[in-house]
Amino acid sequence: MQPPDPRHTIPGNLAPHIPADLYRQLDGQPVVIIQTPAPAPTHSLRKWAVPVFVGLAGAAGLLGVVASAIWIVDYAARTAAFIGSATGPIGLGVSLKLFQSKNK
Repeated sequence: MQPPDPRHTIPGNLAPHIPADLYRQLDGQPVVIIQTPAPAPTHSLRKWAVPVFVGLAGAAGLLGVVASAIWIVDYAARTAAFIGSATGPIGLGVSLKLFQSKNK
C-alpha cells in the first residue's frame, strides 16, 4: 500500500462543506476558506464567586443561630442555678407547701 500523496492531504481540521451549486460556479478557480477559531471560554469571577459567597453567608447565619441557642440554654441554666441557690432549703419547703394539692 502506498502512502498518501502529501499534496492532497489537508493538515488539521477539514474545511467546511461547499454547496454544489457554488462549486460549479467557481469552475475550477482556487478557493480560500477562512475558518475562525472558536471563542475561548470565559471564566468570569461571578460564575463561581456568587455561590461561594451565598454558601459562606448561609454558614455564618447557621453559626449565629447555633451560638444564640447555646447562649440561651446557658443563660437559662445559670438563672435556674442562681434561683435554686438563693432560695435554699427554706424556699423549697415553702414552695412545696404553697403548691400542694388542696383536694384532700
